Amino acid sequence: MKLPKELINGIIIFAGIALYFLVIDFLNLSDILWLRVFNVLFVWYGVTRTLSSNMAEGKRDYAYNLFSAGATALLGVIFAIIGLVSYIHLRGGDTYIKNFSEDLLFGGEPTANQYCIGILFEGVASALIVVFVSVQYWRRKMAPQD
Repeated sequence: MKLPKELINGIIIFAGIALYFLVIDFLNLSDILWLRVFNVLFVWYGVTRTLSSNMAEGKRDYAYNLFSAGATALLGVIFAIIGLVSYIHLRGGDTYIKNFSEDLLFGGEPTANQYCIGILFEGVASALIVVFVSVQYWRRKMAPQD
């Protein structure tokens, strides 16, 4: 059974983000807020792989590609959040979040669940931006060839 490209690329997004944040945490750079911006590169890579594959298969419909890219990005974000929830609870849950960084997202003292929900909304918003920008970029290539 062949897995859908959206699922495979969503797993690639998750793997990239997970590895990136594990390295950042290992190097004790987790409290540097702007380093989180680079996770967008992994989402962009996965979305681009999906769109490129769709083009190679001759799937040039704008709506199809929009939903395909969106599914890829959202799967990657959802897998990353599941991994984040697991990682936070393995590291101590609310205690880990308290020591993680006071400047992240809330400014107060969020619980582990509140933190993950906030990161989920942030991840979905950034993923949708990447999807729309990528699909617009690929739109020229999606135009029917005469």
